[in-house]
Amino acid sequence: MRSRILVFIAIFQSVLFLGHVFLYQTWTYFWQPAVTPGVSALQLTLAILSVSFLATSLLAFRYNNVVLRWLYTLAAIWLGALSFLFFAACACWVIYGAARLAGGNINGRSLALVVFGIAAVISAYGVINAAWTRVRRVRIKLPNLPPAWRGRKAALITDMHLGHVKNIGFARRMTAAINRLKPDIVWIAGDLYDGTAVDAIRAASPLKGLNPPLGTFFVEGNHEEFRDPARFLDAVRAHGVRVLDNEKAEIDGLQIVGVPYKHATHATHFGSVLQAIGLDRERASVLLTHAPDHVAVKAARDFPRRIDALAAKRLEPGQNQDRRHRRIAYFRRGCSIGRSSWLPHSAHDPR
Repeated sequence: MRSRILVFIAIFQSVLFLGHVFLYQTWTYFWQPAVTPGVSALQLTLAILSVSFLATSLLAFRYNNVVLRWLYTLAAIWLGALSFLFFAACACWVIYGAARLAGGNINGRSLALVVFGIAAVISAYGVINAAWTRVRRVRIKLPNLPPAWRGRKAALITDMHLGHVKNIGFARRMTAAINRLKPDIVWIAGDLYDGTAVDAIRAASPLKGLNPPLGTFFVEGNHEEFRDPARFLDAVRAHGVRVLDNEKAEIDGLQIVGVPYKHATHATHFGSVLQAIGLDRERASVLLTHAPDHVAVKAARDFPRRIDALAAKRLEPGQNQDRRHRRIAYFRRGCSIGRSSWLPHSAHDPR
């Protein structure tokens, strides 16, 4: 296991290094800066940036302090920007090559300035967009929904990733945002923590301020499972949140089923877990799990005891594209905060 991790680290760092070399060579070719003896400031800066994310990530799994949190955050922002700058570098060569083949002449500096400038703007937008929390609302119709649940409101939040980038302050803001919605029940669908070194109890302490009358429920995501999830789950329980671990909670006739990420990634095992939980086919049910990938969606659709709705994180690009699963509607507007979504198990597509 250790050797595989070392191989992954070596490959990952090599890719980052080569990406920075490509970025440097592209920029200097088109911008043509003045040649200076020795190592230039740009070379030194890119060399440091090329190892910044991996170095701070490894440290973040062992330590947590103000300096490391700032360095980790900056390294993460740079890694995101690097992807756009890499594509910008590729675009420079494509545009330059097309112009040369067409017999035209193009100013290298102007090309680099425009293309890399666009990449920088997109990167800045990405940082702003990531910090902008949205509330999305959707009305859900479930078969056999108990009368007591008609008109009630559920708040779904996922992927808070409390750790080095976001911590107790972010948790306070999210708690306040949820309370302003005045939900009857709150569901947290995993990745509450980032998986790095963190004071788990302190970071999640604002959750004590959640006050839905029907309670707050949590299932673990893959980031809680990076290491032993017990300390994260204990911290969540300490703040009055009920952890659902391959079990169901019955609230006023509605079955709320919670399956952790590690039990929801293989179809056969996932099905056996749902079978063991024992659902009542005649009553409405909601499956709370972390990732709405093909396994979870198919299980919700095909499970013989019927899962009526799937509450999970937002679908990523490319997920849920299987034609067999299209009768499970994906609501882009949900009563949720952050990267969350409803996937009602219904033959009716609201589109």
